[in-house]
Amino acid sequence: MTNLNAVEGLDALTQSLARRTPEQLAALLTRHAEPLARRPAPTELRGLAGALWSYETLHQLVLHLDHPRLQVLTATARISQERARNAAPGPAAPAPGADYQSLMAHRLSFAHLATEPVPPEDVFAALGATPPGPARTAAETALHALYEDGLAAPTGDGAIVVPPRTPQLLAAHDPGPLLAEAPCPTPDGPTTPAASVAPTSPYDESRAAAATLAATLDRLLASLATQPAALRKSGGLAVREIKRLAKAAGATEPHTRLLLDLALAADLIALTRTPSGITALPTGAYDDWLGRPPGARLAPVLAAWSGLWDIPTHTPFGETPTALVRGHDRHAPALRHALLAALAAVPYGAGEPFPALPFTEPAEQETGNGTPWNALLRAADWHRPLAVTHQPMAGERAAHTLHEAAYLGIAAHGTLTPLGRALLTDPRSLDRPLADLLPPLLEQAHFQADLTVVVPGRPAAALAALLTSAADRESEDHAVTWRFTPASVRRALDTGHTADTLLADLTRASATGALPQPLDYLIQDTARAHGRMRVLPAACCIRSDDEALVKELAAHRALHDLGLRAIAPTVLVSARPPAATLDALRAAGYAPTLESDTGTTTVERLPTHRATAPAPTRDHRAPLALAHRLLGIPAPRQEATTPGGE
Repeated sequence: MTNLNAVEGLDALTQSLARRTPEQLAALLTRHAEPLARRPAPTELRGLAGALWSYETLHQLVLHLDHPRLQVLTATARISQERARNAAPGPAAPAPGADYQSLMAHRLSFAHLATEPVPPEDVFAALGATPPGPARTAAETALHALYEDGLAAPTGDGAIVVPPRTPQLLAAHDPGPLLAEAPCPTPDGPTTPAASVAPTSPYDESRAAAATLAATLDRLLASLATQPAALRKSGGLAVREIKRLAKAAGATEPHTRLLLDLALAADLIALTRTPSGITALPTGAYDDWLGRPPGARLAPVLAAWSGLWDIPTHTPFGETPTALVRGHDRHAPALRHALLAALAAVPYGAGEPFPALPFTEPAEQETGNGTPWNALLRAADWHRPLAVTHQPMAGERAAHTLHEAAYLGIAAHGTLTPLGRALLTDPRSLDRPLADLLPPLLEQAHFQADLTVVVPGRPAAALAALLTSAADRESEDHAVTWRFTPASVRRALDTGHTADTLLADLTRASATGALPQPLDYLIQDTARAHGRMRVLPAACCIRSDDEALVKELAAHRALHDLGLRAIAPTVLVSARPPAATLDALRAAGYAPTLESDTGTTTVERLPTHRATAPAPTRDHRAPLALAHRLLGIPAPRQEATTPGGE
């Protein structure tokens, strides 16, 4: 049987959407972009109304309702269903042992899906918000917000209609009393003593965390670009791959899993099928990412964290920790928002340290006021009731989420950092706060007489690539240090540099415009010995104009495994391939170069790997364009973007 009231409810929602301006409708499409993206794009307002009221979309949207909005929606849905049942009672329940068709007919009967319009005053009375006051104001504000989000619609006479599936969706939710304001995130009692206030401010903590995060993510993606990571046949990275990447990035394994999942969500890496299996490697967007300022690098990663359907650092008991598995925890984004919103109400100096990991539930205080942790969870529960304490392992999941926020520079000392407040306000507007946190990249370095070079900050990509090609990175903190050695200089010469070009590039990168004399001597001496012998790709030959050197190589005991034998005064034949011969000669202290079959020197380059991003980033103007089409209003002409403009 068709639910005529449900059809009339969709009509009321369609009319409500039609009364909006293109900007208002675009704002709704943007707020609900994620659940709506899982359905075909609507071609008319009626289709958009049906998508908003579908069970799958509602299931996702109600998770992001705060306490007042959820209370108003729940009360309206229950009153609506009760009125519908009284108006048209459904068939009696099937007798025990009834066949499947009878059971399904009753399950889908009119009484289970029926709705009736509800006057707002009845809803306010059910919530105890009849007299003027904070409760009435909160209920009216919540009802208006439900209208704005399309989760309810007003009829022509001012009554409220809600989606027919709402009573089933919220059947297990206990409304309880209406709370107009969020509970205090800190327990009642004396304030935190001044002596316990942390010596650093949330801004300083956030700046240090952001700098560490930028360096760690840079090393992690560089390691993936050099050696892609192989996934298990069952999905996700193997433990040995996570350990390898954690060592390369200088991070813990949980933090490495977190950064890998964020990079995947930000389309900086992708999963690609190869003949040997599925591998993870950077996408083409990674090259563009390398050229951005530090703040612009972190912005898409932090925005991805706010919407990630997973808590990567949390591994339930009995499960194997892994990474690069598409998350299925739809409650995680709402949990993050709830915790950040609760922390935003904690003033600096009044916050408490987050519980240590592995998490254990703190005991209640003897005073009966509860612990700071319980007070924080109660405040977070007000912001997203269905995503916090209603879920299993609520305390454990929340603790891991807060530790992730601290690692990302979003929270510190029991409160939000300025970066965290910006993320809570709008995850798409992080460029400015990140630019304030991270200084600009440095284009020059300080070369010292002990063959070290120091960059007192974050080096630009070109400077870091130059120094890494010719020197070994030694340390990285607030300043990055490299050291030149004969082996590192040979590495630069192997990749195509000559002594003159390398000296010229390093001089341009010097903050003083000059290089120390020991470095000049090192490069000249290494270049003088570089290329005195040539390795031919013929499995393989070694040639040199220095006959004495050829005799020395043939008699060298460390090169016995190559099976060298002289075929001419200047030519040796090796039984090993060119790559193995080069490695053996270099391990013995020589500096050979690789020669092609045409007699020219072959430039050796480190392998790089890229994958294709799964899909382009959505145009931020698409919701407004779709709103114009749905409303039947011609879109204004797009003005030409001026060079360098926004």
